[in-house]
Amino acid sequence: MRIRFCLAALALVGGAGLTTLSAPAATAAACSDIDVVAARGTFEPGTLGAIVGDPVYSALQRKLTGKSLSSYKVNYPADLSLTSAAQGNSDLVNHVRGQATACPNQRFVLVGYSQGANVVDNSIGISSAGAVVGSPIVATIPAALEGRVAAVLLFGNPIRAIGKSVTGTYQSRTIDFCAKGDPICENGGGDVLAHLGYTANAAAAADFAATKV
Repeated sequence: MRIRFCLAALALVGGAGLTTLSAPAATAAACSDIDVVAARGTFEPGTLGAIVGDPVYSALQRKLTGKSLSSYKVNYPADLSLTSAAQGNSDLVNHVRGQATACPNQRFVLVGYSQGANVVDNSIGISSAGAVVGSPIVATIPAALEGRVAAVLLFGNPIRAIGKSVTGTYQSRTIDFCAKGDPICENGGGDVLAHLGYTANAAAAADFAATKV
């Protein structure tokens, strides 16, 4: 219960002190080159997510100047309910499947912060069950579409605190940021504010994605 209270406190602190960056409406425009699919953290404000999704999308726009981008905000509660991450998992996979059918040449960059990282983990076949605000896998991106996922960008990923990480098919396409002392992704971490600092990693995440698209 203490770690769940910590998550709520993080959200309240972050919501009170953040300046939301400008980002386009979270909708996948017709057949852009890259669709950025972002799962926000627990109670995180912003269009795609004020701490991670919005600044990462802006950084990708600056970095990927030769490609058209669209964005999609994963539709899920992002709260402390037991089914929250599972709902996000289902929505993310459904969105990718639908877009892949409508836009045969479109590729995807998946972005997940905190609970949103659990959503992405599950969607690429890495169960977040047992992690903070995690859940069992309810859907995975089909094998036929795995090659369409160009990059996976994770921040404050709760599965790391239980000794797990992204392995297998997506490992080489994944960058997973965990700030020193972040209690959500580091077992024994005690720096609550570390979980709110991932905006600083937006440019590095965009640089990584640029090598994969």
